[in-house]
Amino acid sequence: MNELSFRDVSVRFGGRRRGITAVDRVDLTVPAGSVVGLVGESGSGKSTLARAAVGLAPLAGGDILLDGRALPRTPGTADGRRVQMVFQDPYSSLDPRMSIGASIAEAIPRGANPAARRAEVLRLLELVELAPERAGQYPVQLSGGQRQRVALARALAARPDVIIADEITSALDVSIQGTVLNLVRDLQRRLGLSMLFISHNLAVVRYVSDVLAVMYLGRIVECGPVDDVLADPQHPYTRQLLASAPQPGATRQAITGKEAVLDAAEPADPHHPPTGCHFHPRCPVGPLVLNRDVCRDTAPDGAAHRHRAACHFAAPAPNPNRLPMRSTP
Repeated sequence: MNELSFRDVSVRFGGRRRGITAVDRVDLTVPAGSVVGLVGESGSGKSTLARAAVGLAPLAGGDILLDGRALPRTPGTADGRRVQMVFQDPYSSLDPRMSIGASIAEAIPRGANPAARRAEVLRLLELVELAPERAGQYPVQLSGGQRQRVALARALAARPDVIIADEITSALDVSIQGTVLNLVRDLQRRLGLSMLFISHNLAVVRYVSDVLAVMYLGRIVECGPVDDVLADPQHPYTRQLLASAPQPGATRQAITGKEAVLDAAEPADPHHPPTGCHFHPRCPVGPLVLNRDVCRDTAPDGAAHRHRAACHFAAPAPNPNRLPMRSTP
C-alpha cells in the first residue's frame, strides 16, 4: 500500500513557558503512489513535519503511520528506512570526505556483497541520469543539480516506499530546476513511490502533485485535489498565497481600505499563537474587518466544506443527498 498518515501530530520545542508548537495537531494522508504537495510560508511548520516523519523531530503527540503501523521514533530501523528524505541543501546533505559511490553505497541495506553493492551504485546513478564515472568523484566536483541527483540516488538506495522532498529545488539555479523536477516526477511514476513534496512555489507543486495541502502556523488549513484547491481555494490564506504568487507583467496595486488594515497587522507570534483560527489577525473575512468573534474563539475543523478548509466561512460542500434540479422542456 505505502500510505503515509499523520494522525493528530504535534511537535513542540522548548519548555512550557518559552516553547513553541511548530506542528499543531496535524492530520494528513499521503495516499499510496501519489504525490502530496505541502505549501506555506517560512515558519509554517512544513520542514518540521517532514523531519518528524523520518525521526529527526520528536513528537509531542499523535502518531505517524505507514500502512497503518506506527513508524519508530528513531531513524535507521527497518521500518524507518521505508521513509526517506531528500533535504533542501545539496551542499550540506553529502559528506564532502566521501566519494559519491561510497555515499550511495552507505545507504544500501546490509547483506549485499561488495560486487553487488558496486552494481547497485551504478544502477542508481543511471536511474538519476548521472554517468558511472561520477561514483569515484567527490561532492565538490559536482554542480548543485548533480549533488541533488546524488542525494536522490542515496535516498532511493534504501529502497523506500515513501520519499519526502523538502524544497529540493529552491537552492538550485532556475535553469536546472526544471530538469530536476522532471526527473523526480518520472522516478515517482516509474517506481510507484508515495511522496510528500514540500515547496513554497505553487507552480512547482502544481506540476508534480496530485493533492495540495496548505499549512499555516503549524496547522493544515486547506487540503484537496491540487486542481480543485488552486481553481477554487476556500481558505483566505490559500487565496492570499495565490494572489502573492508572481504574475507575468503584473504591477503592485496601491493598498487601500481593509487591505491597508490587514497589511499593517502584526504577524502572529508563533510562541503565542492566536486563539481560535490562527489566521484571524490577517484574515480579510475575519474579525479584524468584520464582526466575527467565532474566528477568535473557535478553531474551525473544515469537515463540512467542498474540500478540507479550516475556515468558518468557507463555501459549504454540496449536499450529496440533494437531488439535482430537473430542467423543464
